[in-house]
Amino acid sequence: MTFIRKALLAICRPFFTILFSWEVQGRENIPLNGPLILVTNHVNLVDPFFLLFAFPRWINFMAKEELFHSPFLRFWLRFAGSIPISRDGKVREKQKTLKSARDALERGLILGMFPEGGRSHDGKLRKGKPGSAVIALKTNVPLLPVGIIGTDSIKGISWLWKRPHIVIKIGKPFKLPSIDNTISRSQMQSLTTQLMMEIAALLPPEYQGIYGKHED
Repeated sequence: MTFIRKALLAICRPFFTILFSWEVQGRENIPLNGPLILVTNHVNLVDPFFLLFAFPRWINFMAKEELFHSPFLRFWLRFAGSIPISRDGKVREKQKTLKSARDALERGLILGMFPEGGRSHDGKLRKGKPGSAVIALKTNVPLLPVGIIGTDSIKGISWLWKRPHIVIKIGKPFKLPSIDNTISRSQMQSLTTQLMMEIAALLPPEYQGIYGKHED
């Protein structure tokens, strides 16, 4: 982690401590070196900040390409080392995203991903998209599941005097089973479900959404 990034976190962390009551569980599960794919639920815009404060290493998040169109956001995202994701579904764009992810992991970085593909507005885990599983299979890099609990209460202005309690729950690293041949759609769906179930296991029942019922 660069000195500037460390300084930024040191400056911002006290403000979060004032605004929120928050805790980290399972920090001992974080590998201190080597490539890693962090997968987590996503409810609020502040989720990435809590993750950065919770981890001893910097996290390079994957973010939708549209966010890079804003001059202010583009500056921050580039400073943070974020990787743009195109969601137009074209093969060339998917290959470009995979290459960028592979390059980051080959440098031993943590790649942060939100498998739902966007924020859940009701706090419940939504159906996962296959991108995280594809990258994990193609790079043979372990996945680290994380559950973010409580950021759904950060809305409106009333939370400012309620000091909501936030929990960052970190699970143990795991790898998806390898597949030698071309991955079929059903296999990819099954692997994505396995990944999402690891996240769901870290969340209270009311956050688990369809994965609380063990549905695909």
